Amino acid sequence: MIAVTALSVTPVKATRLQSVHSISLGPDGAAGNRRFFLIDERMINSKTLGALQTIVSAVDGDRLALTFPDSHVVEGSVVRGAPVDTRFFSRARQAQLVEGPWSEAISSFAGRSLRLVEADGDGAAVDRGGAGTVTLISHASLDRLAAEAGAWSLDPRRFRMLIEIDGVAEHEEDAWVGRTTRVGQATLSWGGHVGRCLITSRDPDSGAIDLPTLDILRGYRNDSVTTEPLPFGIYGEVLEPGIVRIGDDVALI
Repeated sequence: MIAVTALSVTPVKATRLQSVHSISLGPDGAAGNRRFFLIDERMINSKTLGALQTIVSAVDGDRLALTFPDSHVVEGSVVRGAPVDTRFFSRARQAQLVEGPWSEAISSFAGRSLRLVEADGDGAAVDRGGAGTVTLISHASLDRLAAEAGAWSLDPRRFRMLIEIDGVAEHEEDAWVGRTTRVGQATLSWGGHVGRCLITSRDPDSGAIDLPTLDILRGYRNDSVTTEPLPFGIYGEVLEPGIVRIGDDVALI
């Protein structure tokens, strides 16, 4: 039996990934996931600023709280300000400035000027937009990568995936691209393989680079026939919305 074993989200893109028991999937992905992101003139993530992963973000309705490594909490009600044009990777993007104490607190912590903005819809700050609002990785694939790294195990949060599953062979999920699955109450269509970047080399708690993930993937996955280089996991879109919980069945359609 194939089943969901973990679900991970974060309200503010690039902050520490957190495990949850259930998610509500819709056209924009998991409700509230990556609702906010940080910009200077363009989107900033933990690829260039690993310390962001030491911040824990939490949202309850329109109340946002950021907990910093020294346990200091900055919180308040979200007030949307003026629209702002920015760039999200290479794409032009409009978002709304978030007024309140968070931009100043994050800038002070990071040692550079950053602004907190709200994406234009739930899940709109996921990397691939509508075609890639959900991501998935299997435990067997994680175990294979750990073996290649000479490690007993690897923290799955390093790869910042939404859904983790068990019950398939290593990299078996690669063959799901172009296919449809039922996951809990939701129906998902898988569109491609997730090509990896430097973020996966960072410890998911400290943000420090501590594993040559890209070299490891290049060493044993470089010849894989996939949609992106250095593949690890798959991405897709929501065809039918629904709730997904830990323990739910996963079935190919």
